[in-house]
Amino acid sequence: MFHFRSTESAMPDDSSLVLKPTPLQVESPPIVLASRSAARRALVESAGLVARFMAADVDEHAIRAAQRAAGHDASTAALELARAKARAVPVAPGTVVIGADQILSCGAEWFDKPQDRSAARAQLLRLRGRAHVLHTAVSLWRDGREVWHHVACPVLHMRAFSESFLAWYLAAEGEAILSCVGCYRLEGPGIQLFSRIEGEQSAIMGLPLLPLLAALRGQDIILP
Repeated sequence: MFHFRSTESAMPDDSSLVLKPTPLQVESPPIVLASRSAARRALVESAGLVARFMAADVDEHAIRAAQRAAGHDASTAALELARAKARAVPVAPGTVVIGADQILSCGAEWFDKPQDRSAARAQLLRLRGRAHVLHTAVSLWRDGREVWHHVACPVLHMRAFSESFLAWYLAAEGEAILSCVGCYRLEGPGIQLFSRIEGEQSAIMGLPLLPLLAALRGQDIILP
């Protein structure tokens, strides 16, 4: 007669086979995102970064107006806004601060976030059937000085949508479009406004994520 010995006791516990993840930010300084934007926060968290989120108290309209009066282009103005936000948040020494901002330009016109749904409707009608640029700036600060910056300029081609579609869209999105400079969320029904999009989606959402992650690696803040 053959006797079979059970091998169950020789098998390792399943828990010993589970590899513990290596922290992405090994002994790195704390990171602060100087923005109240839910979209930027989602981008940072989805990339696996651990950060604090602090709204920067700056007069965006005054900065934008001063930049325009000085003859600067939208990319320069967006970068100045990002820098102002990074400088404005109170942080402890050694903290890494990310400032970001975005300006929409269509031809010679700059656009702000709409104040109400009526303004949003008027803005969408001005953009209808035209291409516009999102000047999306990010500024990285460490120990009170800027160590890196970048401006992405994705181009979005808005289709010549119908009045009936516009009515549906405004009703479907509601107050959500008032928090977006272009009156659209690409992660929602706003994608239907466009015929073509050129550029990184994260830059369209408000934060050029791939260049930022490369900069954080270059600063030894996250794993290379």
